[in-house]
Amino acid sequence: MTDPVVPPAAPAPAPAAAGVKQTLSLTSFILGLASLVFGWVPVLGFLAGLAAIIIGVMSRKREPAAPSWMRIIGIIAGIVGIVVGIIFLLVTIFVTLLPLWAGTAAVNSVY
Repeated sequence: MTDPVVPPAAPAPAPAAAGVKQTLSLTSFILGLASLVFGWVPVLGFLAGLAAIIIGVMSRKREPAAPSWMRIIGIIAGIVGIVVGIIFLLVTIFVTLLPLWAGTAAVNSVY
């Protein structure tokens, strides 16, 4: 009896090439956009904007090969989100306290 012929083994696949690390830049981008969306919620928009700015600045040193447009948009959107949150907070306080400043007699009077 003859031994069957065994074909040669296929070469091992090459390891996957590591992509550019961009986790912090992407996180800054997403948080910046979230601060714009949730800017009308004073605390949530402010915190998301602050986190976007901090993470965007951190990504500049830790991820130099990552696309810079993500961290730049994240930082700018975070700043705008904070400003929008502060404006909405001030408007909310003003609208809430306006009847108190005007006097309760003028607000509750019936003609």
